[in-house]
Amino acid sequence: MTFTEASMDALREAGDELADATVATLFERGEVGVFNTLMRYVSTAGAPLPEGLPDVAREYLRETSVPPSWVDWGEMEKARLFFIDNNVHISTALSFASMPACYVVPHVAKLLSATHSLQYPSKRMAETGQFTVYLMQPDAFEAGGRFVPAAQKVRLLHASIRHHLGREGRWDTAALGTPICQEDMIGGQMLFSLLVLDSLHRLGIHMTTEGAEAYYYAWRVVGAMLGVDQEAVPQTLEEARSFLDLYMVRHMGPSEEGAELTRQLIDLYEEVVPGTLFDPIVSALVRHLIGDTCADWLQVPRTRWDTLVKAVPHLLGVLETIEDRSPFGAWALDRLGHLTTVFELSSLTRGRVMHYAIPEQLKKDYGVTGTVPRTRRWTPPSATLSR
Repeated sequence: MTFTEASMDALREAGDELADATVATLFERGEVGVFNTLMRYVSTAGAPLPEGLPDVAREYLRETSVPPSWVDWGEMEKARLFFIDNNVHISTALSFASMPACYVVPHVAKLLSATHSLQYPSKRMAETGQFTVYLMQPDAFEAGGRFVPAAQKVRLLHASIRHHLGREGRWDTAALGTPICQEDMIGGQMLFSLLVLDSLHRLGIHMTTEGAEAYYYAWRVVGAMLGVDQEAVPQTLEEARSFLDLYMVRHMGPSEEGAELTRQLIDLYEEVVPGTLFDPIVSALVRHLIGDTCADWLQVPRTRWDTLVKAVPHLLGVLETIEDRSPFGAWALDRLGHLTTVFELSSLTRGRVMHYAIPEQLKKDYGVTGTVPRTRRWTPPSATLSR
């Protein structure tokens, strides 16, 4: 699959026909409030839909209640095991690489600022972390699982943002394309999959080729559930590299919103880290994972930890040696990773389940109302564009 400026431009014009039509009808009929209220009680797959749910919403939920027919469940199980083996590292990459990378795309930073209060950045991080944890549960797509309802709600959330921005006429579609367009949705999929793998590699985490490919495959399934055009999405990690390189070169740059979102993200995690001595490691880790150019655009502070954080791969290498040589060590480190992820998520959510709702208006401030065998170590695909 080849990606060009022309093909990317075409993706900027497309949204999500099914979700967009559903949201438009809910607003036309004044049923958004009823939908949000009733959907708070829909959190697990297979649960009976509540009485009084608008017909258009009921039909949407029925049509999007099953995963794509092409899903390889063997690959999904490999992805789950990969996540279990690397959960704390994946959480680190999502927090300190994927989210800042979103902020380095100015129009994406503006959208995030418009839809998530800058005073509460934990909401965005909690939703992302919770969504990933739901995806990697054994029953993610079965009755009782929480992933499918979460994906259905996120898809409608994206459609509602497109609805608001289009209705208010405050979004320059000619210059910026459709809000949360197909290009941006695929770009986001790359940032939460390929960039996470890149970050794990940068941290010195030993990943197998099979594990890396399975993790990327799982995010392809996520993209399908979120309305991403499967004819346009990269099928392999090599194609993902080509897409992400072109996407970032087309759009990345500095912005006030990106810098502010990053500052709030850093402040948030400095609050999570006990005491103040290790606070600078948050900025240092962000800078290490996204590089100096992007970090400077986002106004990430330089600290005395910038050099020390480069020793992280060596420390993780020692831990991997312990894990490889001791079954008890492997069990203990897996449990520590699980507990660390749970602690981080509970800190962000204050112990509550995050609910995805259709916003009835946007912020006025922005002008709108098991362990995998360590064989075949994975090496990231090479960059496809010169910089």
